[in-house]
Amino acid sequence: MFKSVKSFKLLVGLFAAVALLLGNGFYTPADAAPKYRWKLAQTWGSGFPIFGDAVIEMADLVKEMSNGEMEIRIDSANKHKAAFGILDMVNAGQYEMGHSASYYWKGKDANTMFFTTMPFGMIAPEQYAWFYYGGGMELMKKVYDKHGVYAFPGGNTSNQMGGWFRKEINSLDDLKGLKMRIPGFAGEVLSKLGVVVTNIAPGELYTALDRGTIDALEWVGPSLDLNMGFQKIAPYYYTGWHEPATELQFLVNQKKFDALPKHLQTILTTAMKVAAYDMYANSYHASAINWASIEKEYPDVKIRTFSPKIIAAMKKANEELLTEMSAKDPTFKEILTSQKEYMKKARKWTAISDYAYLKDNLE
Repeated sequence: MFKSVKSFKLLVGLFAAVALLLGNGFYTPADAAPKYRWKLAQTWGSGFPIFGDAVIEMADLVKEMSNGEMEIRIDSANKHKAAFGILDMVNAGQYEMGHSASYYWKGKDANTMFFTTMPFGMIAPEQYAWFYYGGGMELMKKVYDKHGVYAFPGGNTSNQMGGWFRKEINSLDDLKGLKMRIPGFAGEVLSKLGVVVTNIAPGELYTALDRGTIDALEWVGPSLDLNMGFQKIAPYYYTGWHEPATELQFLVNQKKFDALPKHLQTILTTAMKVAAYDMYANSYHASAINWASIEKEYPDVKIRTFSPKIIAAMKKANEELLTEMSAKDPTFKEILTSQKEYMKKARKWTAISDYAYLKDNLE
């Protein structure tokens, strides 16, 4: 095992350099002057931690491993002003790349939601295994081919919290008429239970909650939530059910990618994979650190878990919606079947390994 992400990056860089020399002949630094200058649009604002860090790391790796032959400029939502327009901009070639979350495109193509996360679905290790060894990458390519874009895993937050609420949720009646920011399929589930669902760009979340435009929101978890300041407005913090393995995506314009030399295609895909895994580790670390601080620094925050009755209603609504959408769309059904069958196999191992260990060793 590698002792650090840094040592792994160095090995990847060495491998890429050797491959480049063997495949293309020796060259001088002058030969590697930037020939490919790409632009990437991200959903996140400038300086956004963890998510934005992954994008910066990817771009730095590409530049380093290509010896400066390829550079990627990052434009935040502050500049392009289209936080939820990433897919369209990459498809149109306005940007060669993007970084966002697939479930933001559910109105355009509901099948994209599967590649971020689904309620009551796989946890991060299970989902990564599905992506790389269980057919997930092939299914993601099938869906995104229609949009002229290649999609790659772009970093995982692991299990997300169920959200911040101004009032305690004790019954299903408390959900009716509640205005909540929650994206993806979870929004469909809660809408079925009477919640008034909306999606708001990350940079506008605090203001919307503070002004009462919404009564509740979910964002990520302690890794990012405390920095956003939601604990100052909504005292009830609920555990998760809706996003057990939230994977972001790197999107790449297919024509632009196919036009790259093979060695740059390899460098780019390797850089994305390294940055995605590093984001997973970074997010988990930040959540662990921030979670430990909640009780001490924010004593007014009340940690809650939705009641068994509410969870049962969510599961019922979830299954009804999945059945309904599967009947309408063969591709939706294909991806759902793939995930369910893989989770059934993987969950048996999860139960006898991680779950059994934690159950016996949690203090």
